[in-house]
Amino acid sequence: MTKIVECIPNFSEGRRKEVIEKIAEEIKKVPKVRLLDYSADQSHNRSVFTFMGEPEAVMEAAFLSAKKAVELIDMTKHKGEHPRMGAVDVIPFVPVKNMTMEECVALSKELGRRIAEELSVPVFLYEASATRPERKNLAEIRKGEFEGMPQKLKDPAWMPDFGKPEIHPTAGVVAVGARMPLIAYNVNLNTSDINIAKNIAKVIRESSGGLKNVKAIGVMLEERQIAQVSMNLTNYEQTAIYRVFELIKMEAKRYGVEIVGSEIVGITPMKALIETAKYYLRLENFNDEKQVLENYLIGE
Repeated sequence: MTKIVECIPNFSEGRRKEVIEKIAEEIKKVPKVRLLDYSADQSHNRSVFTFMGEPEAVMEAAFLSAKKAVELIDMTKHKGEHPRMGAVDVIPFVPVKNMTMEECVALSKELGRRIAEELSVPVFLYEASATRPERKNLAEIRKGEFEGMPQKLKDPAWMPDFGKPEIHPTAGVVAVGARMPLIAYNVNLNTSDINIAKNIAKVIRESSGGLKNVKAIGVMLEERQIAQVSMNLTNYEQTAIYRVFELIKMEAKRYGVEIVGSEIVGITPMKALIETAKYYLRLENFNDEKQVLENYLIGE
């Protein structure tokens, strides 16, 4: 049985197209790996790549793309709305076919060791790969960001899982791990007041008592002069997209603000969109296993 794993690395570059394309080239040149999507956000100054294939090939593509990012991205010059701590900020592995989470964890550890040894970038393991409870949450690892990381690494509690407790001078640090599929989902508001987005993010995120499986921050889209609630939905089966959207819409009304649009960054599971369609179209007796054409095109 062929094993298939997905990898979704995030790079701290969303403005220089030539750098993003060079990273993409590193992934494309690895046999048995398919680059599904890559997109960049100028305000976040961040790009997200999605590729999949056989485990060893995917790990090689992840390493080569990280190596290219370390060569081309200087974090001392990086500015962006999205929190970040490294040139390649995070590298998650997701089981797709005939892969267990345990196998993805092993893959993440092998990659983490290689990045630390060959690229001299300290590595933290997160989510299912975490070696300590406080490292399971990526936001806790990233706290302090690139600028605060040198001081953070002096704390014995934040000794990297791989590598020395010293940041790479231009590439920072990286988090590598294994997790279930998540949806990177952003909601844009018709206001330039970032505090409104931050207040809404605080209400909806799980860590502040909001919706389970929701991580959220408020950011400013400078080129459009609008505020955004930027989120990761870590379990769309338990907390659907439409539920998040409706709660944001309700909270926005408190400030006299409306939603002007939303976006999904990268690849998303079809089931998540089907559940949203069921809600808004009020579909009755709809069986997505039998009534969605694409389900007949997917092999066993």
